[in-house]
Amino acid sequence: MQQPRKLIRALQQNIATVIVGKDEAIEYALIALICRGHVLIEDVPGVGKTTLASALAKSLDCSFKRIQFTPDLMPTDVTGFSMVNMKTGEMEYKPGAIMSQIVLADEINRTGPKAQAALLEVMEEYQVTVDGITYPLPKPFIVLATQNPVEFVGTYPLPEAQMDRFFLKIAIGYPSIDEEMDVLERYSGRVSPIKTLEPVCTAQDIVDMQEQVGLVYCSKEVRHYVASLVAMTRSHPSLQLGASTRAAIALIRAGQACAILDGRDYVLPEDIQHMVLPVLSHRIILNPEARMKAVTTERVIMQVLENTPVPVKLP
Repeated sequence: MQQPRKLIRALQQNIATVIVGKDEAIEYALIALICRGHVLIEDVPGVGKTTLASALAKSLDCSFKRIQFTPDLMPTDVTGFSMVNMKTGEMEYKPGAIMSQIVLADEINRTGPKAQAALLEVMEEYQVTVDGITYPLPKPFIVLATQNPVEFVGTYPLPEAQMDRFFLKIAIGYPSIDEEMDVLERYSGRVSPIKTLEPVCTAQDIVDMQEQVGLVYCSKEVRHYVASLVAMTRSHPSLQLGASTRAAIALIRAGQACAILDGRDYVLPEDIQHMVLPVLSHRIILNPEARMKAVTTERVIMQVLENTPVPVKLP
């Protein structure tokens, strides 16, 4: 597990030259990448959501496309469409913007349900079906979607089925004064730091690391711990909707990736605890009474963690 760990650390350091002081957000994005997952970045404008996606693409030497989700965006703009080739007289597939290795779905909640739904098959099955013909997506493939938690006018909240397809949700947040001074220094020169980024590993390296994640051992006790955490969300008095089975699988995979980052080939309960907030917080829904009391999903998850016994038998 040392080689994948070295590659991930190299990626973290490379991206950190552009995204200052946000090591946790970078780590979560890389964990989602090696787990074949997708990321929802929910934060205010101007804190580096687009920069994070661009820096990740440049660090991997992967193809990168940005889809600006607007009210007039059509599903075919995302998935592509078929048209007649005037020379051959046959139908020919014209790829949409989704046919890229790293896709930034910018302001995903500003487009209508039809365009949002175009991502459902893409995010779950890593393929696009147009006119009955299925086209596989390039590898590795990750969707980094952004949305603004402040503005609600002209937005369309993502349905539960789509939220559940995001492997994890992260927030970048504002930098500290010292970090912002560092940012200002780096970006006050003639050349933006992101333009100087060079790849530190190949797309094939990421595909190989994705295969390594499944080799990390997860004991029966840790699996029971994850199942207990998820089950408790389904019976919590503050929740209208608990975590799904897909969420439990994502939590296991995230724990395996954490173990790789720590140089281990087995999952500890601490790995699960480290990833439980970003993996579960966007998948659960508070009931009206809890919302009236200003209860947050993060607070509920911390209660679930406190009330779920931690396995004592280690691998």
